[in-house]
Amino acid sequence: MFTDVNGREYIDCLGGFGIFNVGHRHPKVVAAVRAQLERQALHSQDLLDPLRAMLAKTLALLTPGDLQYAFFSNSGTESVEAGLKLARLYDPKKPTIVVASKGFHGKSFGSLSASGKSTFRVPFGRMLSGFMHVPFNDVLSLVDVFNTCRMTGQDVGAVLLEPIQGEGGVNVPSDEYLPAVRKLCDEFGALLIFDEVQTGMGRTGTMFACEHWGVTPDVICLAKALGGGVMPIGATVATEAVFSRLFENPFLHTTTFGGNPLACAAALATIDVLIEERLPERAADMGAYMLSGLQKAARGHEDIVVDVRGKGLLIALEFTSDEVGFAASKYLFDRGVLVAGTLVNSRVVRVEPPLTIERAQADRVFAILAEALDAMERERIPLTA
Repeated sequence: MFTDVNGREYIDCLGGFGIFNVGHRHPKVVAAVRAQLERQALHSQDLLDPLRAMLAKTLALLTPGDLQYAFFSNSGTESVEAGLKLARLYDPKKPTIVVASKGFHGKSFGSLSASGKSTFRVPFGRMLSGFMHVPFNDVLSLVDVFNTCRMTGQDVGAVLLEPIQGEGGVNVPSDEYLPAVRKLCDEFGALLIFDEVQTGMGRTGTMFACEHWGVTPDVICLAKALGGGVMPIGATVATEAVFSRLFENPFLHTTTFGGNPLACAAALATIDVLIEERLPERAADMGAYMLSGLQKAARGHEDIVVDVRGKGLLIALEFTSDEVGFAASKYLFDRGVLVAGTLVNSRVVRVEPPLTIERAQADRVFAILAEALDAMERERIPLTA
């Protein structure tokens, strides 16, 4: 829940676009940051801060497979930038990075070049070279790109994907897709980078979304919920083979505030809360409950609602048009439920609450959605764009 300046309460079904996984102002996270503030808020990059080392070790243990070394930044786009640079360093003779259309990786220049949304790209003119976009969840298109790039001497050095596309519309891949991508990367000697900025830290019902399919990347990018909704922090975690390219000269990629004591204290406390309160498991349970409840609320309104889909507590309501989606979002907000569209459209509206949402709150959301759809039918909201 959150309260506005007039004292009105709302059920948060947006969660800061995936920031508030452990809830708003979790007392353990707030206490950890306050305690660290009394010791030292920021750090000198020339000195090793123990919290940074502790967080790196914790992420090495937490992340799947042999992901081992971490670089800390301040946001999701920065964590992706670090992943892209690691890929280029790993094998400079393989310049192509393959990404998916409808993917979203941030708005700094490298991350934006990887993103597959023209609205954000076109105003800035020519993007960085070396990126090729393919349809998400289409292995055959990926095979064609790998073969074409090899034939032309522009070999693929990495594939960058969200395991589940968040901003692109909560697009869940088939069970065969990510294992096939992993196999293809291994065959061609390319790195697999997962952008789990939104899907990580328990959001989809496992600590990291890639664990649903048993696929381990060479690099994983984290942010958003890593700071517990209290401090901003990003992390790029990679295998030793990948990260070793920075060993000779770590100053090739740095950031002044990345891995600062306050952010690291928040992240360590957040991980503790996620594990202690079994929030990934809770996301799986509540996600199934909310998906079923939202589908029931939408039943009988197939002329307005195209689909209700998701995994864990990353759920999408897809409407027939932006106008219909916006009207539904406004109706929900006016009655105390916060949701939002994906990217810059309202056709697909995300339901992304904190993993701590209660069933009674979820039931209230279902009831209001059903009321909204009934009202929209009566008021003849435009059904198409």
